[in-house]
Amino acid sequence: MTEPRPLPLLDESILDPDPIRQFKAWFDDAVGAKIPHADTMVLATATPDGVPSARVVLLKSVDERGFVFYTNYRSRKGKDLESNPHAALTFFWPELDRQVRIEGSVSRLTPTESDVYFSSRPRDNQLSSVTSAQGQVIESREELDRRFEGVKRLYDGGPVPRPAHWGGYSVQPVSIEFWQSRVARLNDRVIYHRGKEGVWTKTRLQP
Repeated sequence: MTEPRPLPLLDESILDPDPIRQFKAWFDDAVGAKIPHADTMVLATATPDGVPSARVVLLKSVDERGFVFYTNYRSRKGKDLESNPHAALTFFWPELDRQVRIEGSVSRLTPTESDVYFSSRPRDNQLSSVTSAQGQVIESREELDRRFEGVKRLYDGGPVPRPAHWGGYSVQPVSIEFWQSRVARLNDRVIYHRGKEGVWTKTRLQP
């Protein structure tokens, strides 16, 4: 019988006063542990009348301004965010027994910022963003492939422009919770709240 591996103590007194820096430290731990797809996060949105939906997206960058991801503005999440610009994010790294939960308001990146990122994507990814009306009904896989080949021919030998309906969003956090599994389900939970003038405070929650 193998011994359970020791779990690190999550002590709010030694956590960074800035939750963005603390998140980056945990994210670096996940990348350093070679956790597959450490940049995946669950993005939850809701309609104005509170109907929720959630999906996995990729974190592309994070700084003091927020957590950035890219998508089709006409997708369900894009429509949700247009009418209700608030979202929640969850990262889960089971190999480290860690979870991070984020809530905040959402805004679009500037067209220039989205252009810069779009130009850095692999060409086929650029072409697929032009091809796909994300989340809309299509009659068959063959039809999707046919459209993709048509877009490839259209831009053969030339740059692929970013579609106006595709770009980035930034989730500006108002709360960030760090969760660490412990024995007997007495898990550690420390939450940061952004107060007036952007000042963060942190408190411990019961599991």
